[in-house]
Amino acid sequence: MYEHKFVKINLSSFKLNPEEDYHEVIIEHEREGWELVQIFAPGLKGYGTPSFFELIFKRKKE
Repeated sequence: MYEHKFVKINLSSFKLNPEEDYHEVIIEHEREGWELVQIFAPGLKGYGTPSFFELIFKRKKE
């Protein structure tokens, strides 16, 4: 069995740049035993552009 964690990274309104360094978020979670599974960016704003993306992590339950 696995447990999952979803981390939301907001994107700036104009340039769609991440509001935080997602590389650091991934590294920090890997140190805690999480494995990055997917980066999901749903099309939510006008013209199908995302306003955020989610980092999806998993790790084995103890």
